[in-house]
Amino acid sequence: MTDLSTDSATRPHESGRASRVTQWLVSLPPTLFLLVFFLAPALIMLVASFQYPGEFGGLAPLMIDGQANLSLETYRFFFGDLIYAEIFLRSFLVAAATTLICLILAYPLALTIAHSPKRHRDLLVLLVILPFASNFLIRIYAWIILLGPANLLYTPFAVIAGMVYVHLPFMILPLYTNLEKHDPALLEAAQDLGAGAWTRFWRVTFPLSLPGIWSGTALVFIPVLGMFAIPELLGGTGDILIGNLIKEQFLDNRDWPLGSTLSLLLTVAVLVLAGFSAWAGRTRRRLA
Repeated sequence: MTDLSTDSATRPHESGRASRVTQWLVSLPPTLFLLVFFLAPALIMLVASFQYPGEFGGLAPLMIDGQANLSLETYRFFFGDLIYAEIFLRSFLVAAATTLICLILAYPLALTIAHSPKRHRDLLVLLVILPFASNFLIRIYAWIILLGPANLLYTPFAVIAGMVYVHLPFMILPLYTNLEKHDPALLEAAQDLGAGAWTRFWRVTFPLSLPGIWSGTALVFIPVLGMFAIPELLGGTGDILIGNLIKEQFLDNRDWPLGSTLSLLLTVAVLVLAGFSAWAGRTRRRLA
């Protein structure tokens, strides 16, 4: 009798320990990925932002005669010139406009694919991702050929059009993945209760699709912020964005400390924006 009670008492403990080990093993790869590919580069950028530029580019030695060779010069340079704030603001506005246009275009298309017959969905999704089969630069140069005769090249419209064209699939796919999982019985129940088409959309479909909207927004907004190829090819030198400025510091001016400072501040701005969005989402759900 005592042995049976002892076994029954130890089994939950062993099961809980095995569950914790399994969770640890499952979470280890993404944790290592974040440490190696996010935290480590961020720390390198942080240290580099306090260093002096090298004599022939790059970085000056971190230690000279046993003393740290660090400075706040790049931060004073950044915060002392309003042009950098204007470039940051312009970059966020372009990213926001691109994300909004992608959402407006992608939502009806994703909804159409999700409501199409199942035998057609794979083909429609393939058509969405088909542009990725061609080279990125070839697609951008195609836009140069299209916009040049219309005198729209090297304008803000050309930059946003190129951004939307490249990033539109990243908004369509998460929206489609979300919309495909919606239970049709919910719409049928709303219809039985007398709800019209628009009411069913705003009261049922749209709230359920918010996770897909947030995922698509993140997949579009963040890459657009750091994009430099499209603004450089379609926008010229008139409206420089933060991605172009960072690229210019690293490759053209070879001012790695300033480039690291700009990259670090951009990362911090994105994290603050993501944290604020998460807080606003939790607050909205709590109030609801």
